[in-house]
Amino acid sequence: MNPTSRADFIDIHTHYAKPASGVFTVESLLAHENRLPGPVEGIAYTAGIHPWYLNNMNKAEQLDYVRKLADDPNIIAIGEAGFDRLRGPDIELQRQVFEEQVTIADRFQKPVVIHCVRSWDELLSAHKKLKPGKPWLVHGFRGKKDLARQLLARGMYLSFWFDFVIRPESAELLPALPMDRIFLETDGADIDIRDIYRKVAKDLNIEVDELKDILFKNFNTLFCDQNHPVTPAA
Repeated sequence: MNPTSRADFIDIHTHYAKPASGVFTVESLLAHENRLPGPVEGIAYTAGIHPWYLNNMNKAEQLDYVRKLADDPNIIAIGEAGFDRLRGPDIELQRQVFEEQVTIADRFQKPVVIHCVRSWDELLSAHKKLKPGKPWLVHGFRGKKDLARQLLARGMYLSFWFDFVIRPESAELLPALPMDRIFLETDGADIDIRDIYRKVAKDLNIEVDELKDILFKNFNTLFCDQNHPVTPAA
């Protein structure tokens, strides 16, 4: 399922989405919740294992959940998946399960939506090791310019944390990044994606409609265009 037109606002990552006129939403289904995607107008889904809810007892069951949903046409990506040093099991278990999810994603030629907290070395090392066939999308990004450029150099896309982009300091980072690699999200917060678009458009010194066009194109490049992969750094 894709945005119906360039007129749509795209919320690239959220939870428990509800249909909204003029908004295309990508809802994150987490394996421990065991929820299933449905054909809902204006909503697509990702499915993955969040490191917060992973342990040795449930890893096999959660991986089975991802495998079963991976080829569902309503599932456009695997994730959110990744690494978290503040919450979750030991980092080695996180690494094993993350690599399994990347393997699943590559089998079905789908991107991976990344959750990463204070584990950027692990993420970059995993990308270098696994050489994924589709780009990864880092959700909730709120890091510095140097980190953003490292991730971009490996062919990744960045979706900015909703609270970060409404702060004044985001106005310095966003114009320094390529607009063809960005997305915006609410992450399930009580905030309107339209307001996020307006703030970011102002920071980029462009009109909201132009930003819509950019993110619409980014969506189609990442999720729909198999002929134009992003080539990561070696």
